[in-house]
Formats: sequence, structure tokens, C-alpha cells
Amino acid sequence: MAQDKTLTGVERFFDDDELIVTKTDLKGRITYCNDVFQRLAGFSEQESLGQPHSIIRHPDMPRCVFGLLWDTIQDKREIFAYVVNRSKNGDHYWVHAHVTPSCDSAGNIIGYHSNRRVPDRGILDGAIIPLYRALLEEEQRHANGKDALRASTGMVVSLLQEKNMQYDEFVAGL
Repeated sequence: MAQDKTLTGVERFFDDDELIVTKTDLKGRITYCNDVFQRLAGFSEQESLGQPHSIIRHPDMPRCVFGLLWDTIQDKREIFAYVVNRSKNGDHYWVHAHVTPSCDSAGNIIGYHSNRRVPDRGILDGAIIPLYRALLEEEQRHANGKDALRASTGMVVSLLQEKNMQYDEFVAGL
């Protein structure tokens, strides 16, 4: 699906009692999206189903965070992460995401499930936005995408080693 990549700089919000819910197949294509997702993302259910979840990827989201997310869920583990998403019209919205693999009765991953809640603004402004800005700056120093991903991932690994924490401990402690 072709999408205009213009950014508006306008932030969208949702209520504390609302959840954004999506499910994807093994390739990350949307198989379910609730009405809160549709409203914030600006895509109808018909426009969303079958599309890669990356249709809402915001360019200010560091690639290394998505790399960490995919590595974690493909290892059959859940992950919590702060994510900035891009709406269809170029607006953006922040979420605190909980992503889990969905498994069949034999324990095989058959898809992924994500619930997103309203993030704590203080955590975003005080920790996440500055961290993501630094990670993006590092990624942008490299012309090669693989080198960019490797460098920003190295920054995250160093931060976690310095704090003697796993990523989930880091996010939970913010």
C-alpha cells in the first residue's frame, strides 16, 4: 500500500482506559486490529488487514529497538517497549507496547499479539525520547543500514551492561 511519508508534527492521544490491539502473522502482516488502532493509525480495518505492521512505522523510531523486539518475540519471549507510531496522515502517537508470541498447542509460534497502552509522559520526555534521539543520531552516521543497526544496537547493549540489566528490567525500571 503506497503511503505519503509526510510528517505533520501533530501528536495524537488516546485515553488511559483504552488499549490498542493488533495481531499479526509470522511475517508481521496484520491479521486483526481493533477500533482504537484504526482511529489512531487512521487506517480502516480493510486497509490494515494483510498489510505489514510497519505501515505505522515512524522514521523517528530507532531500528535497533525493532531488532530487539523481533529477536525477543521470535525467541518465544514477551517484550515491553516504548514505540512512536506514524498515523496514515503523518501524525504520530506514542505507546507502551506489550508484544507476545502466539503459540499453537505444540508450542510453535503462529503469530504475534500486541497490546499498547498510554505511556507515562514523564518517562517519554525524561528517558525514552532522549535515548531514541541518540540512537537515531548513531544510525544516521552510517550510510549502510546494517552498519547503522549494528552501531545503535551496540549502544543499547553498552547501556544495559553499564546498568547490569536486561532490556525488560531497564524498561520496567523507568
